[in-house]
Amino acid sequence: MAAERINGKQIVAEIREQISQEVQSLKDKGIQPGLAVVLVGDDPASAVYVRNKAKSCADVGIHSEVYRLPAETSQSELLQLIGKLNADSHIHGILVQLPLPAHINEDAVIDAISPDKDVDCFHPVNVGNLMIGKPGMLPCTPAGVIEVLKKIGISIEGKHAVVVGRSNIVGKPMAMLLLRENATVTVCHSRTPNMEEITKQADILVVAVGRAQMIEARHIKPGAVVIDVGMNRLDNGKLTGDVHYDDAAQVAGYITPVPGCVGPMTITMLLQNTLQAAKNKASQA
Repeated sequence: MAAERINGKQIVAEIREQISQEVQSLKDKGIQPGLAVVLVGDDPASAVYVRNKAKSCADVGIHSEVYRLPAETSQSELLQLIGKLNADSHIHGILVQLPLPAHINEDAVIDAISPDKDVDCFHPVNVGNLMIGKPGMLPCTPAGVIEVLKKIGISIEGKHAVVVGRSNIVGKPMAMLLLRENATVTVCHSRTPNMEEITKQADILVVAVGRAQMIEARHIKPGAVVIDVGMNRLDNGKLTGDVHYDDAAQVAGYITPVPGCVGPMTITMLLQNTLQAAKNKASQA
């Protein structure tokens, strides 16, 4: 029996409708959530992401500003801009699109963003809050994955969740959010010797390694929920995930398509974080 394809578009539409309504009610009180996106250099993939983010903001009524800086922008110029955005009361979220050119220290840039406006949840304060379970910003992709699981009616509590990948952006925070939902969590990575044995135990398998189609049916427990965070381009130009979709779909219970689920969910959670930052600011006023 083939897996049920998770309808990412429908989930995204439902959540964005809710965000749109909340944005409108804030606007009625004279507050418009605002997001500033900073793009340094001309990485084509980053340019596409930034365009999608600006369009998504417009769709739900969030004010967005895009700062496109040349690749030779100095670190101090970038930090100066971040300082200006930190002080701007109309901007509730600041996102610096990574990767940055080699001469700019990413850590210094992330540290410079006010934790209250860090809608990517990369600032050490927000990462620390996530770690100890304090309320705060949640990292967009992992938060999106949790939302998908909840929307399709999967109970996470007590399940064995296996995360393949240990990046700071997805793998590690994904494990923390699954723990927060009371899953038993195992993290696999490039040095894991018996990966297939471990992934086959997963009730929920989240794959985020950036290697095209590396997870196949043989890695999957029959009926498992498979969430593919990967986004890779094959030689023929076609986009594919870290999971071999057609093969995995023969065994899994549920599976996310690539593209069309985790990507749009990530941007949706960015909108959610920007809205939340604006609500937090309003409650302090």
